[in-house]
Amino acid sequence: MQQSQLMHENLRIASLAYTRSINAQAEHWMKIGMLMETHPDMTHSEISRLLVRCSMESDENTDSFRTLLNVGGTHRKASNE
Repeated sequence: MQQSQLMHENLRIASLAYTRSINAQAEHWMKIGMLMETHPDMTHSEISRLLVRCSMESDENTDSFRTLLNVGGTHRKASNE
């Protein structure tokens, strides 16, 4: 199986498990990956909590997400509150 086919199969399985469309699952993984690269000092759990808080605080999730990408590690303290 080629790598792109394997990735698509993984997306399909994860999208079924998390009740997301394939595109929504791919977008979720891209957000997590971008935030992990932007905030290498944060754990996956911390980043997940930030995404949840981000979606609760703003109807415009894109603007909140942009803020997370631009801030650096400053949200780490806030996630431990």
